[in-house]
Amino acid sequence: MFKHIMMFAGLTLATPTFAATPRETLTNAAFSTRDRASALAQIGAAERSAASILAASPGDREAQLIRAMAIGYQSKLTSNRNGAIAARKSFEALSKSNPRDPEIQAALAGWHLGAVKKLGGFVARAGLGASKATGLAASKRAVALGGNRALFSGLASLQRLDVDPNDAEVLPLAELALRGTTPTPLDSIMKRSVSAVIVHLRAGDRLKAQKIAQQLLPLGRFN
Repeated sequence: MFKHIMMFAGLTLATPTFAATPRETLTNAAFSTRDRASALAQIGAAERSAASILAASPGDREAQLIRAMAIGYQSKLTSNRNGAIAARKSFEALSKSNPRDPEIQAALAGWHLGAVKKLGGFVARAGLGASKATGLAASKRAVALGGNRALFSGLASLQRLDVDPNDAEVLPLAELALRGTTPTPLDSIMKRSVSAVIVHLRAGDRLKAQKIAQQLLPLGRFN
């Protein structure tokens, strides 16, 4: 989901000296790795690393989020219904305990909107408990809570464009992302992604913009 997410390409994730963090490993899998099997291997590694952190520190918010995202990514690539539901429940629990965390809201939005896009509204709702309305609401919360960071408005614009190319909120969100700050590599990556899409939005070619957005969302190249 998150199709969000979360979440991002062009990142140097590890060196011979320093091991990648679970977030960096997951980011590489979601946005840089070109091979499905390699992506799954990296997602699995990120999930195991996060689980190891949680074994020592069960309340670690970062590890909880990364593990939930990894489970969601695995379910997306393998079409695993149980994994998808487990990811949704984890995101919901995180949202309840961290209601003002924009990353969690963006991940929750990506899960719902990605499921609806992949399966259609009725099947996604009946089979997984996914809802477009819930996804859009979480997306709006992520943008509101994220301040002026490019990550949240940019991801929201791509998520909404993926689901509906005629969504009137897509272009304003993309414009907001281009004006946004880039305090982390993920913000910079999302700003570049929006830059690749917005030229087509401004030209009125929303189907072209949608096609590009679909490739730029997490794991989008494997669709």
